[in-house]
Amino acid sequence: MNGDPNERLQQEVKKRVKRMERAERERSSLLAQSVFLGSIAGLFVVPVVAGAYIGHWLDEMQHGYSVRWTVSLILVGVFVGGVNVYLYLKNNN
Repeated sequence: MNGDPNERLQQEVKKRVKRMERAERERSSLLAQSVFLGSIAGLFVVPVVAGAYIGHWLDEMQHGYSVRWTVSLILVGVFVGGVNVYLYLKNNN
């Protein structure tokens, strides 16, 4: 590599051009970003809604007015959904 400085400059420029072209080809589209955000939303919302439905069902089985199970399982769903999103983002980045 003791060659001409112009030759080294040309090689460096070619390497950077290839890197820029690869970045342009691999750029994510709007559809890909929408699917990614939809996946994250689904991973968070499904446990919360499931907790609400199961909690409501358990509360209806008790006599009198109670929302203990509903609120408790919604909070559990928020926690589980947060962990799901964290793990998803950690594994995909």
